Amino acid sequence: MNLLPRAAVLATVLAAACAATPAQAADASAGKAAPKSANSAKPYAMADFARVPKIDAHVHLHNPDPAFVEAAKRLNFKLLTINVDYPDFPPLDDQQRVALALKQAHPDDIAWAVSFSSDTSDQPGWLAATQARVDAGLAQGAVGVKVWKNIGMSLRGADGKLVMIDDARFKPLFDYFTRQGIAVLGHQGEPHNCWLPLEKMSVNNDREYFAHHPQYHMALHPEMPSWEDQMAARDRMVAAHPGMRFVGMHMASLERDVDELAAFLDRFPTAVVDVAARIGQLQAQSQHDREKVRRFLIKYQDRLLYGTDIAQAPDQSGAALLREVEPVWRMHWRYFNTAERFKVSDLDRPVRGLALPREVVDKLYHLNAERAFPGGWRAQR
Repeated sequence: MNLLPRAAVLATVLAAACAATPAQAADASAGKAAPKSANSAKPYAMADFARVPKIDAHVHLHNPDPAFVEAAKRLNFKLLTINVDYPDFPPLDDQQRVALALKQAHPDDIAWAVSFSSDTSDQPGWLAATQARVDAGLAQGAVGVKVWKNIGMSLRGADGKLVMIDDARFKPLFDYFTRQGIAVLGHQGEPHNCWLPLEKMSVNNDREYFAHHPQYHMALHPEMPSWEDQMAARDRMVAAHPGMRFVGMHMASLERDVDELAAFLDRFPTAVVDVAARIGQLQAQSQHDREKVRRFLIKYQDRLLYGTDIAQAPDQSGAALLREVEPVWRMHWRYFNTAERFKVSDLDRPVRGLALPREVVDKLYHLNAERAFPGGWRAQR
């Protein structure tokens, strides 16, 4: 099976920003700490965007030129760049070299996560080599290890069957990560929309993409594992490793319903999740029940990390990437911090912002990432 191309994931994030508020003059004070408000319950405003410390805890940077990191810093963003065993990305060694170069250039502003190949996971010596690779990455400052959806969706055993994330071959590796306290950044499965008929999908981007790429549309491929199969295998793996520092990428692929995500967080009290490339699904839910989504974000304010999943091509300049990312960052800020109604291309009707309390936004945007990945960045205040 061919996995969902990276371009489709990026389009979901980028398209959602089409109606974002333009940069405001108040951002001229970028880089200065936001003043403490006498009314801490009062939400931040758009004018606070560049003054408030923020971390985008899910990006993929593939150009060693630090121009984008420097531009993000001017908007008060720090970054976590994540290596991924993805065939459309540069080889893992190249990804790692870029991450190390960026970390060396801006040690206080960028963190990175190491990854590994599972292609030879049924071969002798794979476990020792993989542990050695991860250990070397951690020694060079990596804050965690990424485990991708190719396990469960494309990796096959000698019998031709798909290998799921709870396969016995991976247990010693996850045992090791848990014993060593290594953060596991897990991306299992796809958005639930991938398994739905087009007319039942929750966001326009998914509907349009799968209409033109039926080979990736799981509703048309009943021979493949279901979304439920993917989630069950992931949950069995996490349950088998109590105390694992598990970070569920993309809302742990439970983006369709905050109640399901709440149940996951309740079941696994050491887990946290990021919202990367799934904010459109949050917005779709808040169109139907804004207060339910808002209550979820407030209740689980200590368990959520902000991220976008933006990826940089090796030949893409920092300025070009910023032109893509800044509207996304501003649109997300508008959604989480204001009560304005505005249009996003993922949805046919306007969405209303959540106007979250400042303390919730501070956790979502940087404090939780600092706790989840200690030492990744200098603490922001």
